[in-house]
Amino acid sequence: MKKHFLTAGMLVMATITMAQQRKPNIVFILADDLGYGDLGVYGQQKIKTPNIDRMAKNGMRFTSFYAGTSVCAPSRSSLITGQHTGHTYIRGNKEIQPEGQEPLADTVQSMASLLQQAGYTTGAFGKWGLGMVGTTGAPDRKGFDKFFGYNCQRQSHRYYPTHLWDNDQKVVLEGNDLTNKVHYAPALIQQKALDFIDENKGKPFFLFIPVVLPHAELQGPDDEWFKMYDGKFPETPHKGNGYGPGATVPGYASVDKPRATYAGMVSRMDAYVGQVIAKLTELNLMDNTIIIFTSDNGAHFEGGADIPFFNSSGGLRGAKRDLYEGGIKTPFIVQWNGKVKPGTTSRHTGAFWDVLPTFVEITGAPAPRHTDGISFLPALSGKGRQQKHDYLYWEFHESGGRQAVRMGKWKGVRLDIRKNPDAPVELYNLEKDPAEKNNVAANNPAIVQAMREKMAEAHIESPIFPLLNGK
Repeated sequence: MKKHFLTAGMLVMATITMAQQRKPNIVFILADDLGYGDLGVYGQQKIKTPNIDRMAKNGMRFTSFYAGTSVCAPSRSSLITGQHTGHTYIRGNKEIQPEGQEPLADTVQSMASLLQQAGYTTGAFGKWGLGMVGTTGAPDRKGFDKFFGYNCQRQSHRYYPTHLWDNDQKVVLEGNDLTNKVHYAPALIQQKALDFIDENKGKPFFLFIPVVLPHAELQGPDDEWFKMYDGKFPETPHKGNGYGPGATVPGYASVDKPRATYAGMVSRMDAYVGQVIAKLTELNLMDNTIIIFTSDNGAHFEGGADIPFFNSSGGLRGAKRDLYEGGIKTPFIVQWNGKVKPGTTSRHTGAFWDVLPTFVEITGAPAPRHTDGISFLPALSGKGRQQKHDYLYWEFHESGGRQAVRMGKWKGVRLDIRKNPDAPVELYNLEKDPAEKNNVAANNPAIVQAMREKMAEAHIESPIFPLLNGK
C-alpha cells in the first residue's frame, strides 16, 4: 500500500483552496457617471469597451437594473446600506469644509462591515464621498480594512489632485499643484487595487472599486487610450476652470478635444476592468470570484461631455440628476464562473439596495437590521424562485425635489415637490414607452393614485436631508 504525505506547502495550499471554496471573493466595480449606453454591450457605437463586453459574454447582462439615485453620494449610500433613498442615511451631496461630505452615522450598518463579520478582508479603491477621515463615515469606520483614493468627491473633480488618502494618512502628490500635472490619480488608484488582490489572494476578500472614470473633469495623459480617438471626431474646445495660476479644486478643467478625451477615459476604465480580470486569472481566482460592474448614476453633461453625440443614455430620457430612466437606469453585469450562465440577459428588475442582501445570502454574512432590498441570487443562478419588488422608489433632493416609483411596467415621476407638495404625477408605460415620451397619467387615474401612495409610503423625512420641507 502506498503512503501519501502532505508537505507543509501542500497543507497551506489545501487550506487556501478550502477557504476559497467556502467563501467566494467579491469584486464590485462602480463606474462614475457612466451612461446606460456608453458600453458596446449596451449599444455604444463610437467607444470601444472590449473587456466589459467580454464580461457580459462570460456572464449575465441586466437590462432593468437601477442605481440608488441620480447623483453620487446618495446612490453610493443606497448601495452600501441596502436602503433606497427614502430611508438611507445620505440622501444628497452635502459638502463639508474644508474637505469631505456629510458622514454616515456610527449607527449605520454597511455592506463591508457585515462582510468583515463573515471573515472577509475588505478594501476600497477610488472615490468614497460618505464621510471624511476621522468621522463616523470614514471608510475605515465603515468596514474597510484598506482604503486608497479620494475621500472627498469634490476633490475628485481633479484627475491631477494635490493629494489622495491611504486610510487616514494624507498622501501628497508631489508636483500636482493645480498648475502642473504630474501624477494621474486613476493610475495610482488602479495599481493599489491590483496590489490588494495580490496581498489577499489566500483568503476571502471583498474588493470595492469605485473608479472615478469617466466623471468630469475630462482629463487624461496623452497616451494610448486618448490616441485611439484623437482626430476621429469633430471637436469644439470646452472652456472651464483650467489648470494654472488661480485654479481651484471645484469646477472642471478646460479641454481642447472633449469627445476624444471622454472616449479615451471610458476605454481606459474598460482597460482597468481588464487588468483586474487578468490579475484574478493570473492568480487562479476567477473560478471563485464574483465580479460585478455597474455605474453610480446616468451619464453627465459636465466638463464638455456630449451625451447626444455618443448616445450615452442609450436612447433613454434624461441624464445625471434626472429620475427619468437615463438618470437612474444603469449597466449591470455579473460574471461568476460556474454559477452564472455565460452570455445570458436578465430582465429582472432590481436596484442598488438589492446588492447587500444578495451578498449576505451568498456569503452567510449577518443580516442587516433593515434593508429595502431583495436578494437576486435566484436570478443569477437560475435556481429557486426569484422574489420580486412590489415597487422601487427614488428621491432626489436638488432641483426643487423629485420622486419616482417603478411598479411593474409603470413608472411615475413627480417634479418640484417642495414648491408644490401636490405636484402632478407623470406616468409612463415602460413596456410600450421605454424612452418616457408619452405621459399617460390622464388615462390611468387609479395607477396615478397608487403611485402617490407608494411615494408617501416610501419616504421618511430626514432632518439632515429634508425633501418636502427643505429649501
